[in-house]
Amino acid sequence: MQAIARPLARIAPKHVRYAGSLSVWSTVPAGPPDPILGVTEAFKADKDPRKINLGVGAYRDENGKPYVLNAVKKAEETLAKQNPDKEYLPITGLPEFTASAAKLAYGADSVPLKEGRVAVTQSISGTGALRIGGAFLGRFYPHVKTIYLPVPSWGNHTPIFRDSGLEVKGYRYFDKKTVGLDFEGLKEDLRAAPEKAIVLLHACAHNPTGVDPTPEQWKEISDIIKEKQLFPFFDMAYQGFASGNTTRDAFAVRYFVEQGHQVAVSQSFAKNMGLYGERVGAFSLVTSSPEERARVDSQLKIVIRPMYSNPPLHGARIASTILRDEQLYGLWESEVKHMADRIIQMRDRLYDNLVSQNTPGEWNHIKKQIGMFSFTGLTQPQTKALAEKAHIYMTADGRISMAGLNGKNIDYFSESVSKAVKGDL
Repeated sequence: MQAIARPLARIAPKHVRYAGSLSVWSTVPAGPPDPILGVTEAFKADKDPRKINLGVGAYRDENGKPYVLNAVKKAEETLAKQNPDKEYLPITGLPEFTASAAKLAYGADSVPLKEGRVAVTQSISGTGALRIGGAFLGRFYPHVKTIYLPVPSWGNHTPIFRDSGLEVKGYRYFDKKTVGLDFEGLKEDLRAAPEKAIVLLHACAHNPTGVDPTPEQWKEISDIIKEKQLFPFFDMAYQGFASGNTTRDAFAVRYFVEQGHQVAVSQSFAKNMGLYGERVGAFSLVTSSPEERARVDSQLKIVIRPMYSNPPLHGARIASTILRDEQLYGLWESEVKHMADRIIQMRDRLYDNLVSQNTPGEWNHIKKQIGMFSFTGLTQPQTKALAEKAHIYMTADGRISMAGLNGKNIDYFSESVSKAVKGDL
């Protein structure tokens, strides 16, 4: 064996190449850079002390630093004392977490929950929940396998659903002229959609615009969806983080369920618990009976098993501990409100600054929008100038993360935006 091995060791280096025509991967084209990650990379490379990153979708405290919630810290202390094992979870996740997550989304008094009609599975955060939902609908939804997304929508929605085997189309949502909701266009497009198509709805804090329908508008949307027999799929990534109130932010989901819609819901605990890297989420479906729910559960397991087998453990335990402990739940709600209120304060201050500096344009949308993100209305040349000359980084379409603003940088940001709009930067 040794006599054979030595010649092979000498010959192998002559034939192993990782570039050029001999490479198996030589025909793989370079993909386009991720628009969000590209912003972060440019920010990191900038050495100017005034630089501001408004591209990342993660909460930052008043000092611009990542924030770990006290409720999360206390939950981890509790878990450490329990000395839990590190065994695999079931395919659909930690049962006490999924029950608590469904209760948070649908409400403690939800009839489908009380009747055992909600199929729910833990997921790898909101992205994983959407992917599970897309795959399940692609396989089992018996009607039009087309999903309508708001225009614009979160950039990952389109590839998630296309990779799930669904055809992706859009419905009007954002009005660039008013920097607000194109409600008439939205209604017209939903009415024009084929009957029984799937429609994706942002439950609250629409990403990327920060523009949400009012409760009255949600009721009209519900009526149209019922009339057209469309299937509503809610993406709820910001419950509690939008208004500071988890019940208020779940209004659309709970109203639709009360009106008899069989909804699907994607949940994420990245933003509202700060569990970004723990990847904690849930996907759920309202069914017509416990027996139907059991069949759906069985197929969700079959969808998930070849994807990732079963979900992560630690983050689910953290979220479950918070949601099931009255004291920790109260602390969590207060912290979520604090984060939401700080963002609202930044919106108010940004608006006041832009107005006081006589910045051309109408800026009321800054205060009307809600949640982490804001579509500022800035043009691509203006965002480019802000990056190159003021060291302020955001996506080219003018979307900013309000969480990236704080008392130390908001005046500089406001002044820079005002100069960019005036053409003085």
